[in-house]
Amino acid sequence: MSAPRGGMPIAELAATLEHVTTSGGGRTRTAKALAILFQRTSGPDEARILPYLLQGRLGPPFAAPTLGMDERRIAQALAQAAQRPEDEVWRLYQQLGDLGSAAAQLLGAGQADSATAASGLTVQDVYDRLRAIAETAGRGAAQRKVSTFADLLRGLPVAAIPFVVRMAQGKLRLQIGDAALIDGLSFAFAGSTTLRPTIAHAYNVRSDLGLVAATLRSGGAAALAAIHPAPGRPVRAELAERLPSAQAIIERMGMVLVEPKYDGVRLQVHKEGDRIWLFTRRLEEMTAAFPELVEAARRQIRAERAMLDGEAVGFDPRTQRLLPFQETARRRRVHRVAQMAESFPVHYYAFDLLLLDDEDWMPRPQRERSAQLRAVAQAAGAGTIEVTPQLETRDVTALQRFFEQQVRQGLEGIVAKQPDAPYLAGERRDVWVKLKPEYAQGMADTFDLAIVGYDRGRGKRAPLGIGSVLGAVYDSMHDRYRTVARVGSGLSDAQWRHLREQLERICAPQRPPQVEAILTPDVWVEPRYVIEVRAGGITRSPQHTAGAGAKADARKRPRSSGYALRFPRIVRLRDDKRAEDATTEEELVGLAKLAGQAPLST
Repeated sequence: MSAPRGGMPIAELAATLEHVTTSGGGRTRTAKALAILFQRTSGPDEARILPYLLQGRLGPPFAAPTLGMDERRIAQALAQAAQRPEDEVWRLYQQLGDLGSAAAQLLGAGQADSATAASGLTVQDVYDRLRAIAETAGRGAAQRKVSTFADLLRGLPVAAIPFVVRMAQGKLRLQIGDAALIDGLSFAFAGSTTLRPTIAHAYNVRSDLGLVAATLRSGGAAALAAIHPAPGRPVRAELAERLPSAQAIIERMGMVLVEPKYDGVRLQVHKEGDRIWLFTRRLEEMTAAFPELVEAARRQIRAERAMLDGEAVGFDPRTQRLLPFQETARRRRVHRVAQMAESFPVHYYAFDLLLLDDEDWMPRPQRERSAQLRAVAQAAGAGTIEVTPQLETRDVTALQRFFEQQVRQGLEGIVAKQPDAPYLAGERRDVWVKLKPEYAQGMADTFDLAIVGYDRGRGKRAPLGIGSVLGAVYDSMHDRYRTVARVGSGLSDAQWRHLREQLERICAPQRPPQVEAILTPDVWVEPRYVIEVRAGGITRSPQHTAGAGAKADARKRPRSSGYALRFPRIVRLRDDKRAEDATTEEELVGLAKLAGQAPLST
């Protein structure tokens, strides 16, 4: 299929997205529809911006500007574009429950047949105008944003109006995840999913699907080999599996390198000359939030160019103790940065080396990376940056002793690593395995669950507007979220209110297409926020779809019962994690088997 001259019309993109969201059909069907879009892009520049727009952003996660328009400003722009009173916009919004649909109705079908048909706005045109709005600053910026957005709305075909308005709101609702985009690119350039591993690797080391798409569009699959890690572009974090005991770790892994597990904020530290970047595991840049770590990186990292992985943990100088995660996470906020850095500085515990000068160190064995890390990040006196202590052993007793020592010091536990394994960016395999005290006590570990819905409060919870949330694990193979728990305890009233306010911004009119569920909450939400939940165990449940062994939702019962968490309780909100970082379904099933649950029926 040939690419359109002058660029892809925004109407074509909107029509495809409408088809994807209304027809269903699963990940493969979605990927093939996306493949047609990629094939029809006019060139690398248009291919680059397509993944951003499909996920409701204006750039990669670490460098995407926000539009800077709340719903009030969007409604003002819509009123201006439609030449209607603003209160009429709000009435229609409340009636339809979707500002995008309200915008399409107000602007009217005649718009598509007149100026818009002649203007032929392309995907690139719309992207450039949205970027211009995002970059508008200075005195009177708010009103200039409103006027520019109104002009854009007037020039759109009606079919594209809901897409653009929802994107401005941050409520795109397409639920096109990384996995669907990777498969779409593979279908576009190979006709099948054979390119999936190559594309995924390139994405994992640069965290930029726009870059990957542009590279494929310009140079084909062979050009992906030129994509390497680089300072200023985060690598997707390697994640750890879990096992229930020191004995199980040695039996599975043999010789291991064992390190403490800290309860902090996962951060990558990038250095290029005097330039320092800090990135979270959600791929957000947080350089401004940790000025003391930036200065320490300039002073302590002995290399011109380097990329480190590690954990930032808050420190109380008065008590000489490390702070819990909740206190460290407060540093993510950008206000009162200098005061927070002085009162509660962070210690950074580096545990891996990803890049050194011009060489990618991720393919090298863990033992080599760990040894070189100690040479690169040597402490300078009382250094803010430290390298995590490490024990190499194949002895169960020595491993258990090291584990108990970390727990006595108030740490979360340990991580055991295979000495000869590479750094597996963006993957969760058993080359890294964590052990925490809960396992030794015979309890289930905490689980990171993506929130997919919530129930409105009743009784004492009625004033809060929320009584419980529906949590799900993630099936990375099929890009699906499957429910495992309804959770209604663990938060204060203030925390419940804050969570409800966050969820209200991402509510969905119906079950999101990525979610498979039998239970129906009062309100569906897009999978975006993660909660850490502690449970007393894992049990079988016909009400949940996690581990059910087949597609399971209200229309089709699974072939076997799913799994549920027993006595779940929210430990904390995990703002540092994406929904795709939730506990995987595979991990849940593995833990259930370790706990003696019956195997899946087929």
